[in-house]
Amino acid sequence: MRPGARNLITDVAGLKVGNAGDHPLKSGVTVVFCEEPATAAVQVLGGAPGTRETDLLEPHNTVQTVDALVLSGGSAFGLDAATGVQAGLREMGRGFAVGPHRVPIVPAAILFDLMNGGGKDWGRYSPYRELGYAALENVGTDFETGSVGAGTGALTATFKGGLGSASTVLTEGFTVGALVAVNALGSATVGETRHFWAAPFEEDGEFGGLGLPAPFPVEARFPRTKLSARPSGTENTTIAVIATDAVLTKAEAKRLAIAAHDGFARALWPAHTPLDGDLVFALATGKSGRTPAPEDFIALCAAAAATMARAIARGVHDATPMEGDVLPSWAGR
Repeated sequence: MRPGARNLITDVAGLKVGNAGDHPLKSGVTVVFCEEPATAAVQVLGGAPGTRETDLLEPHNTVQTVDALVLSGGSAFGLDAATGVQAGLREMGRGFAVGPHRVPIVPAAILFDLMNGGGKDWGRYSPYRELGYAALENVGTDFETGSVGAGTGALTATFKGGLGSASTVLTEGFTVGALVAVNALGSATVGETRHFWAAPFEEDGEFGGLGLPAPFPVEARFPRTKLSARPSGTENTTIAVIATDAVLTKAEAKRLAIAAHDGFARALWPAHTPLDGDLVFALATGKSGRTPAPEDFIALCAAAAATMARAIARGVHDATPMEGDVLPSWAGR
């Protein structure tokens, strides 16, 4: 296995990503655009999710594919970002055909970044609809990571969070890509150190090349969370997309999303808490033209977990300092 050419989710053929952010707001939106409708599923394991149109992604429900996915800051206000993306897709003529009408299918998930030091006094209507529309206008195969898009104002327990991405090309010929906005209650780093929990999966020094600390700090076995420093501790949630070019059913895509959550557990301590809305969308573009054999699907699921862990570490590693930050960036410490 090796990273793809960009080491981004857009190494999966058929996908583009766009970001829009507002630095005074310390929040933003990220869009995953499907060049053609893609099979999709979702798995939620956090106790405090905020979502739009996720029920239709269950395997037993009618709609099989989506046009785009949205990751947004802004807590429940950020769900309006999908409205802006939907408007842009409608202008393109995209969407699920219902008689003479087309309804763009745009599931979305949000993270809580309302108390991160940014100005949230936006008046009657939030800015997220326009940020969603702008993010769709910005889609491409190359995009920035770190303090951009949905990761603009993200935080972890110890450092700033951010938008991360990674990819893996399997020996079986399939490509897996991950995209994640890291705003976890817990920490991506080990104890008081700058070493990442995801270190065993790192490729080519992509998040600092520090490995795991030696000797391993005894205190690292005790979870570090936002509750330790800030009793409110509710500005949380890690939201992500795992994607592949394999041909998958909705049920198989859901299994891929479940497997990708193992990457959360490998890269964040703790993960999936009652105060996180941890969620993974799965996309299968089918651009490889191949359906994985059972043993290949196991390899695909393992790669999904490893790639997600790497993307989480990269999101924290790539964050940059901004005025008004309440936590340091990893690179700035």
